[in-house]
Amino acid sequence: MKNVEIKEARLVEYLFSSTQFAWVWLLVRLFVGYEWFIAGWVKLFNPLWIGEKAGTAVTGFLQGTLQKTGGLHPDVQSWYAIFVENIALPNAKFFSYLVTYGELLVGVALILGLFTGVVALFGAFMNLNYLLAGTVSVNPELLMFEFLLITAWKNAGWYGMDRWLLPKLGTPWQPGYWFSTVCNCFKKQ
Repeated sequence: MKNVEIKEARLVEYLFSSTQFAWVWLLVRLFVGYEWFIAGWVKLFNPLWIGEKAGTAVTGFLQGTLQKTGGLHPDVQSWYAIFVENIALPNAKFFSYLVTYGELLVGVALILGLFTGVVALFGAFMNLNYLLAGTVSVNPELLMFEFLLITAWKNAGWYGMDRWLLPKLGTPWQPGYWFSTVCNCFKKQ
């Protein structure tokens, strides 16, 4: 059987693979990173999120989530309510710290262009959980932008730390200098 190559449309190829459009991804990355950073920064100095009363805000949010499980077409599905009731609520203090520092780290990493594709995936996971909890807010927009950043991972961090870091580290399918030389992690037998 012959190898069949399916070409991408030129616009798609340029937008997601060409560094000429890296400035577009810089703008998207800065916007999404700023949103995450501000969300985490506000929580960092709120005693209901971090400090002696940590977990209070998360408990209130999760109790509101459970109230959205009723009716013919509930905002929160029963399987997610089971997770909230049995895992998240009993560990509200842990989730309070996890959310706060997770939002801050995703924001900082996106602003710096550090591991952009992976960090956008973590951001998308948080946005998905907020949506599953019945909170719309800015989550759909951020989720869409994060999926685009994940798709454009090769040049989304071009104007950022990825430009210098990724060639050193590489990818799972193409190890960079550090993994292939320094630690011999992918040495052929």
